[in-house]
Amino acid sequence: MRGSRLIPSVLLLLALSGCTLLDKSKAGPVNTVVAALPPTKADTWLGIAGPEDSDRLRRLPMAWSEGLQEARSGRFSAGIRQEGDLLRPGAALARPAPTPGSYNCRLVRLGKTDRRSPAFVGFKPFFCYVEVEGDLLTIVKQTGSERPAGRLWEDDVATRLIFLGSVALGNENQPKAYGEDKSRDMAGVLERIGPMRWRLAIPYPRSGARLDVYELTPVAEQPKG
Repeated sequence: MRGSRLIPSVLLLLALSGCTLLDKSKAGPVNTVVAALPPTKADTWLGIAGPEDSDRLRRLPMAWSEGLQEARSGRFSAGIRQEGDLLRPGAALARPAPTPGSYNCRLVRLGKTDRRSPAFVGFKPFFCYVEVEGDLLTIVKQTGSERPAGRLWEDDVATRLIFLGSVALGNENQPKAYGEDKSRDMAGVLERIGPMRWRLAIPYPRSGARLDVYELTPVAEQPKG
C-alpha cells in the first residue's frame, strides 16, 4: 500500500518536470551582449586609405622581395650592398617619427618599369621638408617636376608610420588632397633606419616599378625660421 501511494506522487513530479522542460524549449533566443573592441591606431589610416592603396601596403614585403630580386638579376648587387640599410627590408628601428625641418632626400627605384629600363636606378638628391600640421607630421618634396606631399599616420606596428599623400606636377602650387585623384595618390611606409636617417618605401608606385625608396637625412644647417 505504501509503495502504491508513492507512484502518483512520482508521476506528478515527472509531469511537472516535463512541463518545465517544455516551457524552456518554447523560450525565445537569449540575447548575448558583445562588447565592441576599442579602435586601434591602424583603424584611423585604414578609414582614409583607398582599397587599392591598402592592398599595396599589405603587399609591401612582396614588393621588397620582387624589387631586390629583379635588381640582383640585373647585376646590380654591388649597388644594393652600397646602399646598406636603406634597401634592407628588416632595418626599421624604434621611434620612427622624423624631426621637423629640412632634409636632403633622394630616390632609389627597384624593379623594372618596362623591358628596356634598368631594375635599379638612383636619382639625384633634392630637398624635402617635414613639418607639423595639427597632430600630424607631413612630408613635402620642395623641388622637381614631380613633388610628393602627404601626412604621416601612426600604425599598430610601432616601428613605422603610414604615409598617405599625392603628387603635385609641373607648376602646380599644391598637390591635390589624398583621395581627390586616384592617379595622383601615394601610399607608403616611413621608418627610421639609423641615427638621423629615415626611408619612405612606396610599394608598387605609379611608375610601374616594384618599389620606390626615398632616403631622408637632415640638412646640416637648418634654415632659421
